[in-house]
Amino acid sequence: MTRPRVLVVRLDSFGDVLVTGPAVRAVAAGASHVTMLCGPQGAPAADLLPGIDRVRVWAAPWVTETARPVDDALLAEFRALVAEERPDEAVVLTSFHQSPLPVALLLRLAGVARVSGASVDHPGSLLDVRLRPGEDLPEDLPEPERAVRIAEAAGFRLPPDDDGRLVVRHDAGLHPQVVDLDRYVVVHPGASVPARSWPESHHRALVAAYAERGVPVVVTGSPGEAALTASVAGTTGIDLGGRTSPAELAAVLAGAEVVVVGNTGPAHLAAAVGAPIVSLFSPVVPAVKWAPYAPDPERPPFVELLGDQGAPCRLSRARDCPVPGHPCLAGVRVEDVLDAHARLLDRVSRMTATPRDRASRMEQRSLHDAPDARA
Repeated sequence: MTRPRVLVVRLDSFGDVLVTGPAVRAVAAGASHVTMLCGPQGAPAADLLPGIDRVRVWAAPWVTETARPVDDALLAEFRALVAEERPDEAVVLTSFHQSPLPVALLLRLAGVARVSGASVDHPGSLLDVRLRPGEDLPEDLPEPERAVRIAEAAGFRLPPDDDGRLVVRHDAGLHPQVVDLDRYVVVHPGASVPARSWPESHHRALVAAYAERGVPVVVTGSPGEAALTASVAGTTGIDLGGRTSPAELAAVLAGAEVVVVGNTGPAHLAAAVGAPIVSLFSPVVPAVKWAPYAPDPERPPFVELLGDQGAPCRLSRARDCPVPGHPCLAGVRVEDVLDAHARLLDRVSRMTATPRDRASRMEQRSLHDAPDARA
C-alpha cells in the first residue's frame, strides 16, 4: 500500500505547534512525506519537531495575531501552496476552542481529497473524518493527547516504541554566557498576555533570592521582551532576552537545574527537553489542557504547578486579568517558587540516585547553600 503525502495543519502560536509534536510523529510513521503548515508565529517551533519533511508558512486571517483581507488573492496563494506540496490528505490540528472548518473549506477548494479534524459544528462535506469534542473526543484531554487522537482518527498511530512525550531537536551549542556554568536556573518572565504573567517585581525578587543563595540565574525571553528581561535580570542575572534562537533556547533550557516559567511557549519547550519546571500557571485556561505536558509523574519532565487554579478568573480566557490585584499569580510568593524548586530537586534525585547519593546531592545542591557552593 502506497503511503500518502500528508499536510499537517496548525496555524497559531509557538507553543501550540510544539504540543502537536507527538501527533506529527504519528503521521510521519504512516506517511511518505509530511509538510507542516503553520502560521508565522508557529513555524519556528515546527522547525524543531522530528518527523517533518518541510515547513510551510501561511498567515490565516482568522487567527488572532493575523490581520489580512479574505479575497481572491488569499485563495490563490493558498491554492498555489497546496499545489506545490501535492498532499493526498490533510490532518487539521486545532485546540478545544478552535474550528477546523475555515481551513478545511480552503483545502477542499484547493483539491485536497481527504481532510480530518475535530469539530463541534456539523462539517457537511468539509471533513471526511470528524471527531466530535465532548462525544468521541473528551474535553479534558491535554493538548498533546488531543492532537494524537485526531491523528489516530485519520489513521495514523504512534509507533510502539514512541511514548508520546513532547520531543524537539536541541543539539545547538550552549550560549557562551552559559556554557561554563556548573549550575544555573532559567527564569522566563514573559507571557503572551498579561493575565498569564507573574508580576515583574516578583521575578526580580526571585532572581535576587537565587543570587543570595549563590545560584546563577539565566533570564530568557524574545526580542520583544528585552526590556523585561533586562529589568528582571538586574545586576546579578544573565540576561539572554532576545539573544537566542529557538534551538539555542532549547539547549539552554535542557541544561537548567530548574526552569521557572508561565503559561507560554517556552514552558512547552522546557517540557520537550525534559527540564524540571516550576509552572506559574494562571487558570484563565485549564491546566489539564495547557500545563507543561508530563504524562508520567515518575519520569521527566517533572512539573510543580503554582497559582490558584480556583481563582475567579478561572476558564475566562481573559487576556487582561479581570480580578483586581491579579490574585491567582500575584499571591504566589518567591518562597513558594524556592520550595517548589527544592521539591523538583528531590524528585530528580530520587529518580537518579541511591539513598546515600541522594542525601549527599541534596546537601550539596540545597537552595540554602553558602554563596560559593556548586552542584
